[in-house]
Amino acid sequence: MPADNDCIGQDSCTRVRISTALLGVLGDKANRTSESGASFLLPSIHSAPPFFTLVSQQPNPSTDAIAVEQWSQLLLAYARHRRLFFLRVEDAETADNHWVEALRNERINRMSRSSFAAELTGGSASGKVLPPYLSHILSAMVAKDLAAYEPQKQTRSVLLYWRSPDAWAETLHSWATETGQLNTIMTFYDITDPPIRSELTDMPIPLLRKAIGILGKTGRAQIIGVADGEGVRIFATGR
Repeated sequence: MPADNDCIGQDSCTRVRISTALLGVLGDKANRTSESGASFLLPSIHSAPPFFTLVSQQPNPSTDAIAVEQWSQLLLAYARHRRLFFLRVEDAETADNHWVEALRNERINRMSRSSFAAELTGGSASGKVLPPYLSHILSAMVAKDLAAYEPQKQTRSVLLYWRSPDAWAETLHSWATETGQLNTIMTFYDITDPPIRSELTDMPIPLLRKAIGILGKTGRAQIIGVADGEGVRIFATGR
């Protein structure tokens, strides 16, 4: 990283300082967190203005890759904590959805007039993820099998894999075993809305289908037609 006096032009020097500041925060191993009223611990990077406002314009691929990885892990952890399965680009545009706590930091908005924020952001600090950058993050998550576009044939909504499809398949099999429902025909509704709440409660049907398909590859599940649509039979071992 060149020193400021080695930069060519003011814009270049500004990008150097921004990149250095961002990487410094990303590399900070201190256990500094902020806790929301709902007890989700946000990482310290969530309080850094460049994390929200400048990474999408960051010309350094390494800096961008680090930040996207940090965002991916934060979003998956938040989704797991909240049991959120879907994330849409539109969620970055409004403040009345379940994602606002992760996608925004109002403290950054309040500090936007400080000299530090002004230097890092050119006086335009904004503590929220912009839709184009969220789309960029979602694309990277899909490429790494951390999410899948759902519904298919579009790129603005993803199904998040805060638990992998393989792990969901094992969760489904364990639940059927523990509740005594092996070798019985169950509707998808029986699984996603059981009388006693379980880890499968409210599981999206596309994710359930994927889990059943994984079990089916080892002979431990079979899709069966039922009066209301589709059902499944779970077997103890492969057939």
